[in-house]
Amino acid sequence: MSEDRRTVLADAAIEVLAELGMRGLTHRAVDRAAAMPPGTTSAYFRTRAALLTALVRRLVARDQAELQAAGERAVQPRTPAEMTDALAGLTDARLAPGEGRMRSLARYACALESVRDAELREILVPRENAGREVVRTFLAAHGVPDPESRTLALLASVDGLVLDQLPKGGEVSRDALEGLVAAALR
Repeated sequence: MSEDRRTVLADAAIEVLAELGMRGLTHRAVDRAAAMPPGTTSAYFRTRAALLTALVRRLVARDQAELQAAGERAVQPRTPAEMTDALAGLTDARLAPGEGRMRSLARYACALESVRDAELREILVPRENAGREVVRTFLAAHGVPDPESRTLALLASVDGLVLDQLPKGGEVSRDALEGLVAAALR
């Protein structure tokens, strides 16, 4: 079994989930999205659960790679305004038409599905990455007690703002991000 083909199928499954929702995620729909012969997806992922698990693993891998790269490129924010700028870049990327929006739609659908699936829930646990470290370092440099917990709270709040705007096709306001940064620093 080719890992490349599994990756292509998992990426196609992310697209299908984002476009058609959980009900539309079928082996046949993934075959079509991946431009593969009928039956290819079921040959690699025999069950819907196996397909969904592969999709979630690939989604997390893509998200982690994105956050790691963003954190490695980022200049460490020194001021609340610079941290707000960094978070605005993240929210813009998550809501941007195309790749960003597609992965966000799939991410939230998977989060809801994980309520009933412990394996998916475990895969979706927030992971360490350079982007998260940038936030933690910023908060620690500003003397915030327990910067790890505050980092998780800040990033979860940012996720909430993205989720709020996703169905509307809007963007997260700078004021909202400034408020979150100010709250994290208190």
